[in-house]
Amino acid sequence: MATFTTAHSIVPLQLAGNTTEQQNAALQQYLAESIQAAYRTAIEELDRQSVESVLESQSQLKSEIIGQIVDAIQRHAVSNKYLNEAVGSDRGYPANYRVRPVEAQTTGLRTAFPKLGSCIEKLARLPLPEGAEGWFAIPRWQALAPTYNEAVEMMLETLGKRRRFSNRIAGRLSDVFLRQTARSRLADEILADQQPGNDILVVAAQAGMLHRGSSARRTRAAMAGNEFGLGVFAFAAMVLTHPERLSSSDTLMVDCCGDEYSIQGDSTFDRIPLFDFDVSGIEFSIFYEDRARNLWGSPTGFLYKIV
Repeated sequence: MATFTTAHSIVPLQLAGNTTEQQNAALQQYLAESIQAAYRTAIEELDRQSVESVLESQSQLKSEIIGQIVDAIQRHAVSNKYLNEAVGSDRGYPANYRVRPVEAQTTGLRTAFPKLGSCIEKLARLPLPEGAEGWFAIPRWQALAPTYNEAVEMMLETLGKRRRFSNRIAGRLSDVFLRQTARSRLADEILADQQPGNDILVVAAQAGMLHRGSSARRTRAAMAGNEFGLGVFAFAAMVLTHPERLSSSDTLMVDCCGDEYSIQGDSTFDRIPLFDFDVSGIEFSIFYEDRARNLWGSPTGFLYKIV
């Protein structure tokens, strides 16, 4: 087995795949037209002497132009959808919350689910992808149950045996009510392919802080190319190994934007499953996907390639 260390590099693995030839051609044409328009505007304000000055600094100018164009493209690569569904937030994690070593996490998971097998724990020696807070051990749901929904119920039942826990939608977690988003399903498949034969996957993730104050659907729109939402199953596993994450009423609460929910079971998936905490313990419920509040954030994971 390969040894993974901080000497290895990682690069983002884009979920949507590489750009197409048609997209590349369209972008090149658009940029060429923009540069021509910029040239025509600038030349009207220059004379022979000022043009000579520009030409003398052509190397520096070229570098500046490239930097500004790349920066503009990257800014516009993030969707502007639902920008009004984000509010300021100063909510954080409980002071005693820390990401545990992956080895400790896998031990806890195997204690809860003895049938779980192997895990490439050495992956946690790699540098973290941008945006991630730590390495988390998350079981493949297929290692626990035949369907995602059955695995969710098993995970919630196990969490309920260890914590004060209230499930407000008990009995309404079949696939007509709850499902993974297409993006999160794809990410699950990629992770399983990257770590073949393992029951527990090592996932680079953040526990909600990165998107605090944003609605679930704004979070989905604003994700980086290699980022995906974590659903009920994944986040419940994180709480199982990190009980401190939901242990005080002033903690950042959680929208599980990797899943979506249909309150009527009628194929209208416009709700979001969520976890919050109060004096009675952890509560699992649902709310609208367009709700933006300073108390809430969405946990996400990040895909990468080792180079």
